[in-house]
Amino acid sequence: MDMQQMYSYGVNGVNLSSDSSHDSTPMVPDWIITPMKFGIGGSPNSPLSSQFDCDTFTTPCNSQEQCSSTENLSGVSPACNSFETDSYYQTNPSTTYYLNDQERQGSMVFRDMSGPQNMKLALEEIESALMSPDINEDEATTMGHGDFHGYTRPENLNQRSRPSYHGSPVSQPATYITPKQQKTSHGLKAEKRHRATEEPRHEIQVPQGNLKKLLIECARALSENRMDDFDKLVEHARSAVSVSGDPIQRLGAYMVEGLVARKRSSGAVIYGALNCKQPEGKDLLSYMRLLYEICPYMKFGYMAANGAIAEAFRNEDRVHIIDFQIAQGTQWITLIQALAARPGGPPHVRITGIDDPVSQYARGDGLAKVGSMLALMSEKFKIPVEFHPVPVFASDVTREMLNVKHGEAVAVNFPLQLHHTPDESVDVTNPRDMLLRVVKSLSPKVVTLIEQESNTNTTPFLMRFMEALDFYSAMFESIDTALGRETKERIKVEEQCLARDIVNVIACEGRERVERHELLGKWRVRFEMAGFRPFPLSSHVNLVIRGLVKSYSQSYTLVETDGAMLLGWQNRNLISASAWC
Repeated sequence: MDMQQMYSYGVNGVNLSSDSSHDSTPMVPDWIITPMKFGIGGSPNSPLSSQFDCDTFTTPCNSQEQCSSTENLSGVSPACNSFETDSYYQTNPSTTYYLNDQERQGSMVFRDMSGPQNMKLALEEIESALMSPDINEDEATTMGHGDFHGYTRPENLNQRSRPSYHGSPVSQPATYITPKQQKTSHGLKAEKRHRATEEPRHEIQVPQGNLKKLLIECARALSENRMDDFDKLVEHARSAVSVSGDPIQRLGAYMVEGLVARKRSSGAVIYGALNCKQPEGKDLLSYMRLLYEICPYMKFGYMAANGAIAEAFRNEDRVHIIDFQIAQGTQWITLIQALAARPGGPPHVRITGIDDPVSQYARGDGLAKVGSMLALMSEKFKIPVEFHPVPVFASDVTREMLNVKHGEAVAVNFPLQLHHTPDESVDVTNPRDMLLRVVKSLSPKVVTLIEQESNTNTTPFLMRFMEALDFYSAMFESIDTALGRETKERIKVEEQCLARDIVNVIACEGRERVERHELLGKWRVRFEMAGFRPFPLSSHVNLVIRGLVKSYSQSYTLVETDGAMLLGWQNRNLISASAWC
């Protein structure tokens, strides 16, 4: 799932100091998704076929990692690559026999074939004969004992010119071999052809009883451009997956669709080539609300970020929060409550909300709706709150748009958004690091970062597939403990909140692949290069988060490292929360 959606929902009623309940507030996804644009694979049983109604299209093959076949959804596909191999084997000049002036006048000159060096030359001639095109029976008939020495290969065999003995090019000189050598070479060639026809074709090994291994073999075949093997393996995989099965079967259903989409379109223009339906905003909200209730991922992110911001604003009278994915803005309800109850009185709060068209779609209205909600919070909790809307994509934000005023304490929030900003592997200008430098120029008191703990940015396709398989396996298992396998709600949660991200990671490349996650260690390097240093998360808030996580399941893990926190499932880290200053 694009985890950024998760953090677009508020934690209404959650007290930063001690509340570990499952209270929730309907929220709007704040992730950057364009309409889902990928091939369904032509399967009537596709788990995504009911969700997306896609038009037929044709796309070029421009994957940087592999060359998949270019085809449209009707199934008509030209071959991806055409390999033309010269059928003529060019021998080393030292092993070639040439005509001298006497030979051109009719005198036959044969080289002495005795001795080790000349025997080597003879063997190389046999090898040359084996690698060259076969001679048909008619040609062999014309090569009698008297004519054999004068035989040359026909001109229609795409012959290459050989260098002359003295270095000047000549066009296919005659080669002299003995009838005995001719018989030997033809015999070896015949035996070679016989073995080729007799040896059975190697059959691919289909992993039995191990769906995860089978999915990896599908991805391996695709990465190696073995399309026949891929089609056979995917056929086996389709029969083993199910959206109502166990976690790996459900995940496998979406990963197979991603693989097929990658084969059909190479992932490079998936988002721009198809026109697919999205769920209604209200439906997506209900799916996200349910996921918010059954898993602690969203609450973990909100509490960690808000705790760090509250700590940084402890003694400030004028504060400015810059949210790089505002969605409905409900993340700030609990923080506004906490600031309003601060000893000595509340500060003046200004919130800059950065938006994009997808957030507006899911919210059902423009940023004015967020402003209205914050105005109600201001009146209810008796705290001055000012809202400043910036309706652009995060990567297009400039320092001037943020309108930072003198005397304000600034906090910047990246709630599962920064991984959507392209880096140096996509754009030579490196918008990801450039954005961090712009933020640093604001001299913020704190910058909060919530990200998926996954390595899918620059890793090659096969490794990225295995990383996604491991990451989402853990997430699907965590959902499995909270919702029954046959419930329609669980199917919808996984389909609407996770499937899109899975397919994007697997099927897309270039700018169309927006799910480009990095591990906490890599984010640390980026922030330090931009001039930031770690800002330790609040120990009190960390204690509250531990209680929250354990109230869901004992299988959730929480690890603190260098001032950051990692939330995981059965020792697989899934979400990282860190703060910087």
